[in-house]
Amino acid sequence: MTTRTRVAVFATASLNGLSRRLHMGSGTVAGGRIGLAIAPNLLETLGAGRRSAVVSGTNGKTTTTRLLAAALESTGVPVLTNATGSNMPAGHVAALAGGPADAPAVLEVDEAYLPAIIGALHPNALVLLNLSRDQLDRSNEVRMVATRWREALAETICTVVANADDPLVVFGAQAATSVVWVAGGMRWRSDAAGCPACGGRIRFDEVSWSCECGFARPTPDVDVEVEPDGRTTAVFADGRRLPVVLLIPGLFNHRNAVLAAAAAEVLGVPADHAFEAMGQIEGVAGRFSVQDVGGVSTRLLLAKNPAGWEELLFLVAPGTSPVVVAINARIADGRDPSWLWDVPFERLSGRPVVATGERSADLSVRLHYAGVEHERVADPVEAVAVAARLGGDRGVETIEFIGNYTAFHDLLRANRAS
Repeated sequence: MTTRTRVAVFATASLNGLSRRLHMGSGTVAGGRIGLAIAPNLLETLGAGRRSAVVSGTNGKTTTTRLLAAALESTGVPVLTNATGSNMPAGHVAALAGGPADAPAVLEVDEAYLPAIIGALHPNALVLLNLSRDQLDRSNEVRMVATRWREALAETICTVVANADDPLVVFGAQAATSVVWVAGGMRWRSDAAGCPACGGRIRFDEVSWSCECGFARPTPDVDVEVEPDGRTTAVFADGRRLPVVLLIPGLFNHRNAVLAAAAAEVLGVPADHAFEAMGQIEGVAGRFSVQDVGGVSTRLLLAKNPAGWEELLFLVAPGTSPVVVAINARIADGRDPSWLWDVPFERLSGRPVVATGERSADLSVRLHYAGVEHERVADPVEAVAVAARLGGDRGVETIEFIGNYTAFHDLLRANRAS
């Protein structure tokens, strides 16, 4: 390690530590930026010779990264990871600079940065979850992202663990020399209607998809069986049948856990051990946790785009508890909230609903046209209290809070401050 690199690592760790002590941030970005300014190749240096896995996609990155990290931690070794979701190079440098040089790493990566990170880290395993529209006011169209993935993967020798149910992911992953296909699920299909191979139309049925050009769903190496009661089993090509039992809710999390387990096997951790470790995770950076918010038991859920909202509304739809929906439109959320019209809020009809957040007026209009009766309350904590009152007559003990990125974190911070 050169003197410049040592200085960069020291600066990264020192500034991030200072940021945490002064409560000026989570200490996962600022130091990394300084380190990269001192040594532009710092990420390549810190990743050299290190066993690593990378997780990317539009939805589920943070949770899948945490699940895969837990699987590796079950072997008794420290694992370096960007647990707070700082998924660009500065966050990756901060994660790697903060631990032993020989510790394995599991890193969440923004989908637009994936080609550069593959080239810098040369990971052993790469998990690809899904591609859907997200923050299009500042991000690339998903077919452009898939094409860039395809170009990058044609030049790598890592093992790719990919969602066979997403045509865009399949298009990108097909270029890799080694792919483990997993039935990762895809409830939101609107962004994959056009064939990325020929521009034709993708036709979906209950279990598969295909295009007339011959581009079609690959046969999964790991399938996922779901019983009517929600029990999930991972079925491996070698005949193994392993139950997937998690504390965090949602079929989407079970499917992502199967992707994580397949990646764990690439890194030397048997899938059964991986599932056992993942089954101990109760929440991920506040997501899925049940917290006391102003005296109200509240389950906190995060959804950033129509694909994520589709999954979470499906999750909460069978219940009767009040739902608080919180929407902001800051840079981290995407300034354009027109995506609200793609979300099937109609599923909340008949439930007590409270709209909140900085763009609660936009949300209120959308809920009106969805036929969802609701109240509008500007302050999120007060919105939770109003929802609790609305649910009082139903004997509801826990309400649901679903927020987009900054709205979710605003409530977390407000709750910690109280």
